[in-house]
This record gives sequence, structure tokens and C-alpha cells, in this order.
Amino acid sequence: MTAEELFWRLAEQLQAEDPRIAEGTIMNGRCLRVGREFVALVDYKGSGLVVKLPKARVAELIEAGVGQPFAPARRVFGEWVAVPKPNRRLWLALLREGIAFSAC
Repeated sequence: MTAEELFWRLAEQLQAEDPRIAEGTIMNGRCLRVGREFVALVDYKGSGLVVKLPKARVAELIEAGVGQPFAPARRVFGEWVAVPKPNRRLWLALLREGIAFSAC
């Protein structure tokens, strides 16, 4: 299964659980939103899952080697982390964290 296929399967599951989650667009591509807030996107220039989380959590994931800084056009987005390797359990947990963070 490709990163994009996994992401959208997880998105369907999350949308069924929480009616606030909707598809939107960001950087000329599809993404997930909670209300007006962006939550996640997939495979932006090969980045895998890209999810919005608190800066401390992003730093933790990068330090642990799980994630990478998300830096489109070489500008690092401090509250966004890229997790390139598809992993259903991890991606689902991170998407749920992102939803909780973006919804507050």
C-alpha cells in the first residue's frame, strides 16, 4: 500500500469517528482539516505523512528518528513533522494527536 492510500484509508476511518474532520486543500493538494485548521497531508514531495503537532512533540519525534523536519522550500515549519515511512498504527496515533492539537 502506498503512503497516499494508507493516509486516505486512515482519513476515512477518522472522518467516520469525528464529523469535524473534513478534506480540504493546502499547497495545491488534498489535506485533512478540523474546522478551519489544517491537520495533515500526505506525500508532499515524498515526505510521507505530514502532521501538525505541538513544537515539543515535533522535536521529540525528530530526536527519536521517527520524523523529519517539514521544510517545504527550505523553510522549516516548527509545528509540522514529516514521517516518511508508512506505518498504520503510528500514523493513526499521530493523526489523532494532530486532530486533538488542531481542535483546541
